Amino acid sequence: MQDRLTPARAALDAGDLDTAFRLINDALSQGDAGADMIGLFGDALSAAAMTRDAAGAFETAANAAGANAFPYWKKAAFAHDRAGDPDQALAAAIKAQKIHDGDPDIIYLLAREFHARGERELLGLFKNRLTASDNPDHLNLAAELIAGEIRNPFTLPLFKKLAALRPDDDIAQAKLMAVAREFCDYDTIEAQERRMQERRTRLGDAAAHDGETPYANLLHCADERLNRLAANRPTLGPGCSADRTAARRAMAHSWGARLRIGYFSNDFSSTHATMRLMREVLERHDRRRFDVTLYCYTPEELIRRDDGGRSQWGRIVSVGALSDSEIAQRMRDDGVDILVDLKGHTGGSRSHVLNHPIAPVHVAWLGYPGSTQMIDLDYVIGDRFVLPDSARPHYHEKFIRLPDSYQPNDARTRPLPARIDRATLGLPDDRFLFASFNANRKITLETLKLWAEILRDTPESRLWTLLEAPLMRENFAARMEKEGVARDRLIFAATADYEAHLARAAAADLHLDTFPYNGHTTTSDMLWAGVPTLTKKGSNFASRVSESLLNAVGLPDFVAADSAAFVAQAVRLARSPTISPLCVDTWRRAAKRRLCSMRSASASVSKKPMRLRRNGRGKTSIPSISIYFETSGNS
Repeated sequence: MQDRLTPARAALDAGDLDTAFRLINDALSQGDAGADMIGLFGDALSAAAMTRDAAGAFETAANAAGANAFPYWKKAAFAHDRAGDPDQALAAAIKAQKIHDGDPDIIYLLAREFHARGERELLGLFKNRLTASDNPDHLNLAAELIAGEIRNPFTLPLFKKLAALRPDDDIAQAKLMAVAREFCDYDTIEAQERRMQERRTRLGDAAAHDGETPYANLLHCADERLNRLAANRPTLGPGCSADRTAARRAMAHSWGARLRIGYFSNDFSSTHATMRLMREVLERHDRRRFDVTLYCYTPEELIRRDDGGRSQWGRIVSVGALSDSEIAQRMRDDGVDILVDLKGHTGGSRSHVLNHPIAPVHVAWLGYPGSTQMIDLDYVIGDRFVLPDSARPHYHEKFIRLPDSYQPNDARTRPLPARIDRATLGLPDDRFLFASFNANRKITLETLKLWAEILRDTPESRLWTLLEAPLMRENFAARMEKEGVARDRLIFAATADYEAHLARAAAADLHLDTFPYNGHTTTSDMLWAGVPTLTKKGSNFASRVSESLLNAVGLPDFVAADSAAFVAQAVRLARSPTISPLCVDTWRRAAKRRLCSMRSASASVSKKPMRLRRNGRGKTSIPSISIYFETSGNS
């Protein structure tokens, strides 16, 4: 048999199909029909582009091969695939997989087929395993399947490989940076930041931020001039321009007896952080004066978790299944006077819909802490802290400043934190307990180094952080050790439901902020729980939010002037036996009493109506517009 097989294979390898087929046919006609010869026949048929016949030959070879059938089932699977027969390809691939679990090509074919068929459960068995391959096609499919799973640890090795394969692909490099931040991979973060600095030196500021999304940029860059350069938004649609904005403002508009306000978001659920802040604003709108519509593209799974609050917020129009132009037309048909976008450049946003001409006034509020570049907006809502005059050159939006803080808070349904003693939570009762419950992606190297300095200078203290995944905890602890902080100084928390989280948060002595992206809802939650947040002065919207909130609740002394002052104040509070001249426990209780009293006082509704002036032609006079908002909560 081998005497016939060798020359036939040599002829096939040499591209001499006629000779190969003659030798193979001679062997088969003389009874030499072993798996190897039949498999070689399949190879010859494949070379002759007779793909469907080749698939049949490989299956026959597999059935004849017994325990050695794997390579033939694999060849059969890909031959069926090339022949356009996905059902047969899948069947052969499954047989191959049962014999040899781990072949990257078979895993790729199975993942691709299950993805195409919408078989999510079966796809889940294979999609992560694609990341073990070095084949670019396999890695590209893995990126398509798991890139959005920000807590999936397989994304980190995946994007390391893709970044190495595409050193000049700015999007791949930026994605690696984002994933590394998610898993506290500080070595990768440092390397990516060096790359960014090198590009800035060689190519200029704009090139340094190519590939970054605006949100990702805010996580590490506090320069408002540079923040506006990060605009890698391939889904922004037609974009905005001065001409487009002017045409929208010039559109004829019919004003009704009530002001028609549209809110546009995918966060309309009581369990979402944004709605925990602003649901009472929606509930308190005076329906005699305002016609409120929520244009909703909230995911169904988030809607299912709603506690019923949605029914109190206004008329809801579901637009998730509509195209951008259809959404814009629906809003125009409804005659919206003021359209408020609550998302900006954040996850799942469709803010680019506002680049269609919709309402006389387009406004950004609450969702995105900065200028929403490339979106047609007239105003951004803030306050004197997050939007100082120095920020004006870096915004295309005009400023609307609320009197205390731009951030509302729900005082009606937000649970009051129950008191839980530290022993119940497994926390040390005899140590000063620093905490930070901000998202792990906000724990930059700058932040980590400041925290480490504080802990080194307060050896009896502990740091309590919200890091759930083992990889996050390991990376964070390893870097803290490198900074001189032992692992036993760190306490890790897992996620908890909202009420339980507020209750446990109250056990901390002092909450440490993150830089340059502060805690936003998190700072609000800690203040609601009665725990002061220590922050420092910032240089863009995202880095000034805690200052805004602390001033709103009467704690401006917890805003340090700079990094050195931030460390010094944290150390002073943790280790000084007296605090002017209160003991630590006393000042902690006093600060909590101040916060609790402010929580009640600032829950009152601010009603400062501002006039909307129209010109005689029935059009809005944009430069003079002010908007009436009812804000509530502890700001």
